[in-house]
Amino acid sequence: MSDPSRPHQETKASPEPAGEAFSPRADLSAVPAPAPRRGRRERRHTAPSRAGRNLPAAIGVAVVLIGTLLLGLFAQPVVLALLAGAAAGIGVWEVGRSLRFRDIAIPRVPAVTAGVLMPLAAFYGEGEALMIAVVVGLTLVIVWRALGRRDGMILSIMGSVFALLWVGFLLSIALLLYHTDAGPLKVLTVILLAVGSDTCGYAVGVIWGRHPMAPRISPKKSWEGFAGSLGGSVVIGVLCAVLLLDHAWWEGALLAVVLVLAATLGDFAESMVKRELGIKDMGTLLPGHGGVMDRIDSILFAVPAGYLLFELFAARA
Repeated sequence: MSDPSRPHQETKASPEPAGEAFSPRADLSAVPAPAPRRGRRERRHTAPSRAGRNLPAAIGVAVVLIGTLLLGLFAQPVVLALLAGAAAGIGVWEVGRSLRFRDIAIPRVPAVTAGVLMPLAAFYGEGEALMIAVVVGLTLVIVWRALGRRDGMILSIMGSVFALLWVGFLLSIALLLYHTDAGPLKVLTVILLAVGSDTCGYAVGVIWGRHPMAPRISPKKSWEGFAGSLGGSVVIGVLCAVLLLDHAWWEGALLAVVLVLAATLGDFAESMVKRELGIKDMGTLLPGHGGVMDRIDSILFAVPAGYLLFELFAARA
């Protein structure tokens, strides 16, 4: 009996009845077609792409997320810590699931646990606690994996380090920024600029986009959309600097330009990972948006850039 999971495997023909000659012109329409392969690499996420997303669902999810963020920033700080921890944990889980399309199986229990703990450590203990959480988390992953199967161990550990530093560590910097002077307003400004960059770039790119920035990485990203990101974010940055932060207008403009570059790099980074893995979205948790990583990819790179610039502004003052 042939193995249906291996459609290209040659099978022996059944013996022909006596007296019947084989004809190469025989009717082969009755021969069943081989079943398609259903290997691990053939699977795909089925969430709709950004261009074809469910707009009402996307708006509803965005309203809930923005409301929760504002509650955490200005009323109940513990909500902010829990929101960041949940986003980091889910993000690490999504990255771990996606890496399985390349047969890289990270130990998701310790990795997700470490991802959740990093933002919480940054919120309650700031920089020193964050570094301890990073070391403890990576050690936990390495020990957990070392006690498991030997095959694929190196790739598993490296995939875990990649996921934790990309998601858990970078997102935790937002909690460090929160504890600086006017921290809630600074975090809000960074997120507004990252989201504004994505939104303005998307709108302008859909209408006027003609020249791709990096067609091999993200074919839908155009130079016209990038110009829209810059223009819209500069307006947002100047308004936030003058009205929220009491900074000079040029600081808001500079912050916007740097964060647009960082957010675009963050978007490209996730696009490269998805293209390498052969998937459309990292997950399907957020209706109309895809996965958590599909929403925070630009924020992850914008947060450390914003933190650095705000520290430079403070040192200059």
